[in-house]
Amino acid sequence: MSEQPPIELRPATPDDAPRIATLLSDEGYPAGPSDILARLERFAPPDSRVLVAALDGEVLGFVALHVLPRFEHDDRIARIMALVVDPGVRERGIGRLLVAGAERVARERGAVFAELTAGHHRPEARQLYESLGYDPTVTTYLRKRL
Repeated sequence: MSEQPPIELRPATPDDAPRIATLLSDEGYPAGPSDILARLERFAPPDSRVLVAALDGEVLGFVALHVLPRFEHDDRIARIMALVVDPGVRERGIGRLLVAGAERVARERGAVFAELTAGHHRPEARQLYESLGYDPTVTTYLRKRL
């Protein structure tokens, strides 16, 4: 029996836009490939990044993050803006791999904290984040539509 090849974690490219658009749309955030191309440009290095997890060239998931300076301290914080894994391959460690990649980029960019938002309507995502050490009691988050 042959071993399955390892999952590759790499920066997203414009060729990944259609697959990322499908993954995002399937999660309830409609987007087309041209939308994703524009977003990939906005999330260009050094302080932003979109990473994909791929197996044999097929994108199984992605994570988007941004690292920004804090004003109240002389350091930086990373914000994971999106994390999506294809439902057909969940529970196989791909989300963990993507978060680890995002955290590695964050550390390389000088971030001292990573934060993310997990909606109450996605309890499996919240469980993943908590299992990775994200503190669920830090909930001071308010939003206003502009």
